[in-house]
Amino acid sequence: MLSRTADSLYWLARYIERTENIARLVQVGHRMASTAGSLGSPGNEWHSTLVAAGCAPGFYAKHGEARTAAVIDYLVRDPDNPSSILSCFETARRNARAVRTALTADMWDALNETWLRARGVGPDSVTPERVSEFLDWVKERSLLFSGAYANTMLRNDAYYFTRLGTFLERADNTARILDVKYYVLLPHNELVGGEIDSAQWAAILRSVSAHRSYRWVYRESYKPWRIADYLILNRQMPRSLRSCYDEIESALVALGRFYGASNGCQSLAQETLRLLEEGDMNAIFQSGLHEFLAEFIARNNRPGSEISSTYHFTD
Repeated sequence: MLSRTADSLYWLARYIERTENIARLVQVGHRMASTAGSLGSPGNEWHSTLVAAGCAPGFYAKHGEARTAAVIDYLVRDPDNPSSILSCFETARRNARAVRTALTADMWDALNETWLRARGVGPDSVTPERVSEFLDWVKERSLLFSGAYANTMLRNDAYYFTRLGTFLERADNTARILDVKYYVLLPHNELVGGEIDSAQWAAILRSVSAHRSYRWVYRESYKPWRIADYLILNRQMPRSLRSCYDEIESALVALGRFYGASNGCQSLAQETLRLLEEGDMNAIFQSGLHEFLAEFIARNNRPGSEISSTYHFTD
């Protein structure tokens, strides 16, 4: 496969996954801001959402304060934000057009129909009162694309580069959501375990579609170390760091077999997977959850750089 084809498939998958992740972040920020307001304790929910999305510097360069309408518009529509939902759809389609013949008909149709509708989304569609409907649609379209490639692509190198993009992006998002809750979100005058803290943890679980499954697995109320364990170490949870790295490592092993040689990015992924396999939540909390997650986010960036170098994406 040509390096530019591999590169386009990898980034196509990352940007589609990012649209879903941003939609989830906006939904959870909206829910937490509404909950905090109803409890008489407005906090820094929208600032935390911007931090989680990695969009805080760009937002504050353009806006003075993290108000609801401005944050939603910046994360959903703003063309100056390369990680806004509409910007991600635009970039994903540009990558798809570059490798049109490497996509199945179902993949192209799912993406192209999404892009055509997204182009018509105006400010009236993403007001605080109406944005939830649009965000649900974004998640549905991302899931449709993921289902299309999972069920129609040949299991060759094109498929494995697409899988890598999906799960490296997903792992990054899960870590950022957890880190912001632990490190940024709770107001300094609120108690851990209080009403606002519990509402925030519930919102975090809902943001990764894990609210019901958490109850199923642990059969107990929200506890920070249990939720962190579920989203970091539990391989049954499909958005956990452990589950993502199972998929990443598997895709890299498959690429190694396909090309007849292992590579440095495979070793990096196996090292991270081993860290998660041997992880202990008590030890992670004792050494600092924020420190663990910050190190993981940096570590998660390395396979992407190594993949680009190994497969000559910059050629």
